[in-house]
Amino acid sequence: MTLTVMTYNVKTGGAPDRQDRIVEVIIANRPDVLALQELRGFDRARTRQVAGVLGMAAFLGRSWLGQPVAVLVREPAPVISARRIRRPFHHAAVEVVVATDRGPLAVIGAHLYPYSGRRRLWEARWLASLVDSGRLMLLMGDLNSLDPWTDHAARLRDLSPRYRSRHLRHGGLVDSRAVAVLADAGLVDLFVRAGTGGKDYTAPTEHGGGTEFSKLRLDYILGTEPVARVTKACRIVSGGASEHTSDHYPVVAELDLSLAR
Repeated sequence: MTLTVMTYNVKTGGAPDRQDRIVEVIIANRPDVLALQELRGFDRARTRQVAGVLGMAAFLGRSWLGQPVAVLVREPAPVISARRIRRPFHHAAVEVVVATDRGPLAVIGAHLYPYSGRRRLWEARWLASLVDSGRLMLLMGDLNSLDPWTDHAARLRDLSPRYRSRHLRHGGLVDSRAVAVLADAGLVDLFVRAGTGGKDYTAPTEHGGGTEFSKLRLDYILGTEPVARVTKACRIVSGGASEHTSDHYPVVAELDLSLAR
């Protein structure tokens, strides 16, 4: 039994000329639970249409200032609850709780603030306040933050000064506070725990744009320890259509769980 989860920033709504290829990438990885970010132009009707092609039920979180996010669950969806997290995120965050053979799994799909480490830290703290380290919980999405356990110096040197400041604190220190506060709340980086090789960064892709990136890992699947213990693999999807459809690569994890039926 395997529960496949996936997060994907599809870049400004996956314009019509890219939507079919985005769907192609998703279908190739067959996620049971999918977190999507940057859904510009997605209303409920368009979200349902894409979800229908994927055979999934969709839960859209609209944004006042930025772009919507969504969490999708494979049909027949054993959804216990779903809600938009009502905090003033620049983008948005959604929590969906699904029934599994090991009990309820809470899945948060989020997209954190890109331009300021301080604002990003506020948003991370709001999410951290929801974490119950003893439950099955996942946080997936574009967190726009570097992690605190990697040496990022070389890749930041390769980044244009115009964008480097997004990832630095006063004094030139690397700003990894958003991921650190989530780790302190009890979330484990599943790519670090169960990574299976391949690329170690999620942006940019080869042909999808992304001049504001320099081989940075900004997209994460984080889980509480009960989830980390049942994680079999985690990888960054690259090659094929994923090189063209977005400036971010998707991240996929396989868990020793199954959706309740």
